[in-house]
Amino acid sequence: MKRYKIYLIGMLIIPWFSLPLLGKQTFLKFFLSSLGINLLAVGESFIAHKKNSFWFYKRLHPKLLGDIPLIFGPFIVGSLWIFKFTYGHFFRYMVTNIAVDSFFVYIIMDWFKKIGYASLIRLKKYQFSFIFFVKAVVLYGLQKAIEKRLNLFN
Repeated sequence: MKRYKIYLIGMLIIPWFSLPLLGKQTFLKFFLSSLGINLLAVGESFIAHKKNSFWFYKRLHPKLLGDIPLIFGPFIVGSLWIFKFTYGHFFRYMVTNIAVDSFFVYIIMDWFKKIGYASLIRLKKYQFSFIFFVKAVVLYGLQKAIEKRLNLFN
């Protein structure tokens, strides 16, 4: 197996080892909305792939998108952790998301480009940041809608 595939598998799996620290209640409360936003991110990735907005050069499998390890690894687990510490405080939630997303866009994406994993092509960094901002708002709204819907049945 090529070395980069081991790294991609690690990126996909390692964040899930933190779930026991998250707690069962937190996981159950926020997993559905986090999964929903991940599916939206996969859709966004298909569109970005078609439009050459950003590109991932290394993949786990030729038929999989290159950012699948990121989406189903740190992105979903990170969403759960951010919710655990900030849910119910929208301003704190947004500040945390902006900080984490900015770190990803302005630091990690530069590193990904340097190591040959990914790069922005037709998308500027501020546009990529705005996409993350919108996803954060949608995620929070999705969680609120799920809670409201589930409370109707209690």
